[in-house]
Amino acid sequence: MSAPDYGRAFAAWREACGGDWTAYVRHPFVEGLKDGTLPQAAFHHYLVQDYVFLMHFARAWALAVVKSETLEEMTTAAATVNALVGMEAQLHVRTCAQLGITEERLFSTPESPANLAYTRYVMDAGISGDLCDLLAALAPCVLGYGEIGLRLGEEAGDTPYAEWIATYAGDGYQQVCREVGATVDAALERRLGTPFAAAPRWERVTERFRMATKLEAGFWQMGLDLA
Repeated sequence: MSAPDYGRAFAAWREACGGDWTAYVRHPFVEGLKDGTLPQAAFHHYLVQDYVFLMHFARAWALAVVKSETLEEMTTAAATVNALVGMEAQLHVRTCAQLGITEERLFSTPESPANLAYTRYVMDAGISGDLCDLLAALAPCVLGYGEIGLRLGEEAGDTPYAEWIATYAGDGYQQVCREVGATVDAALERRLGTPFAAAPRWERVTERFRMATKLEAGFWQMGLDLA
């Protein structure tokens, strides 16, 4: 499968990450989702931690509203918060309810070290930087899951993780990815100018994306290690 078209910045950042991007989107956890070999215990542990992650991630996207300078930026950031809380988090709630885990228990679950490191890195990028820094740190999660969903939607066979795959392969989530990609491009063009790579800050925001990509791979590994 070719890389999905989520905008110019995503394509450049994805290429700059090289093997780190591959280690994320083709992590053994992801491949186990595809072929159904991922242990249920690993998936359940991931789901609980990912619910906690999504709460912090939604807060980071709410910070993007504060950092926005245009109505379009604010609109996309607000819509992404809604998608995280109303779409992704509810998938976790439904799945965990089948395991006897209530939403209240999910919300109060202590964060794993991998979760803590990732979410606080993203928040620090937004607090210490501008919208470019924040979006670069947020993008690997939103757009990486979109890429993973598309590929697994094409390649997955009979797997117990079909609902998870369908969520990220579906039109609703893919539209979120396209809108986020367009917002990233517009935000960088507004603040860095074009071409992006000519801007003095380009390498810094690229490193934000690269570090978040590594932290994403670490999050998958957390699911495997602590199952």
